[in-house]
Amino acid sequence: MLTVGQARALQLAAQGLLQPLRRRPRRDDVVAAVERMRLLQIDTINVVARSPYLVLHARLGDYPTTWLDEALAAGKLAECWAHEACLVGAADIGWHRAWRAQRLQHWAQRHALRVQHEHRAEMDALLDHIRTNGPVRAADFARAPDSIAGKPGWWEWKPEKRWLEACFALGELMVARRERFQRVYDLAERVLARLDTPPDAAAETASPARVRQRFIADTVRALGITTAAWIADYHRLKPAVSERELAPLLESGELVAQPVQGWKTPGYVHRDHAEALDKARQGRLRATHTALLSPFDPLVWDRARASAMFDFDYTLECYVPAAKRRYGYFVLPILHRGQLIGRLDAKAHRADGVFEIKALFLQPGIAPEPRLIQALAATIGDTARWHGTPRVRLERCAPAAAGAALRARWRAG
Repeated sequence: MLTVGQARALQLAAQGLLQPLRRRPRRDDVVAAVERMRLLQIDTINVVARSPYLVLHARLGDYPTTWLDEALAAGKLAECWAHEACLVGAADIGWHRAWRAQRLQHWAQRHALRVQHEHRAEMDALLDHIRTNGPVRAADFARAPDSIAGKPGWWEWKPEKRWLEACFALGELMVARRERFQRVYDLAERVLARLDTPPDAAAETASPARVRQRFIADTVRALGITTAAWIADYHRLKPAVSERELAPLLESGELVAQPVQGWKTPGYVHRDHAEALDKARQGRLRATHTALLSPFDPLVWDRARASAMFDFDYTLECYVPAAKRRYGYFVLPILHRGQLIGRLDAKAHRADGVFEIKALFLQPGIAPEPRLIQALAATIGDTARWHGTPRVRLERCAPAAAGAALRARWRAG
């Protein structure tokens, strides 16, 4: 039986967060990290770095963000709807395209079908334009003076943006590349033909049950160890995954059941992690990494899993009215040696070269002892330099002693 700490170490190892990279990152590490996680969620909030770049920084350290954009443009990665809007390995895109018909409950699919019903002629004309003239951005189309404004979500966009997004959700368009984080859309068949690794041919004829089974196995592999209850959220599967549904994967040996102390149901481990599981059982997986995590990092995006695995209750408060926020707008969980030990609300002022920490909170019971302060100061400093904001300014810290120790570290250089 594993302890919860050993289970955490196994999950961190699977996610690439157990130990820091021991060499300088390379271009291929970006694609390898996405393939390891299976999904890299995309989000546009840019008060620090945009989420996909920050997720990779937690795993790779000081890498050029252009490597991610170049991997997409080179066809090593592809964009699709999965957990939410995500980047996936090129070989996996066929499985996600095969699952579109099963995603009718997802908001993006529902909106896309509504737009298609109301604007099929305009969408067809847009597709013809792309077919004749090549890839486009939403910015290539001017906003009409009488366009819809002041409405939430898709409906505040100009019509062409809504049509492009609907065609993307429906699989008629794909993202060929990004320019300054803006999607450049092209016909799906053209993007698929340019992929560096062809989509898995098995996905073309796979039944919905087979695709679902594939996503279940991929989730268990990506998480290292998970209960049945946490599986569905990763790829937004519905209904929830049951113990009975996992039985064939156990019988085939693709998954193994692993009890964990305090868990009422078994943990499940993919056979690809057999060696890591043995090390975890022997207490030989040592967590040494310290990192700032994106709120959309797969380690923490399932709040129930983060609470159970790390005793860390986390809410992304950018969607909460300012007066009701407890910790801040865009709060980054702090990972330190296998634990989530705190959270940090930051903003990168790029024009001034300042990395502002509006507030830093350590978890109850976490003492600001020297080793923690040293690791935290170094990690924040490294992250700030990666952002191009090398001057760190800490406004508020709880406990106050941790803030004083961090400021002294930074003054000492």
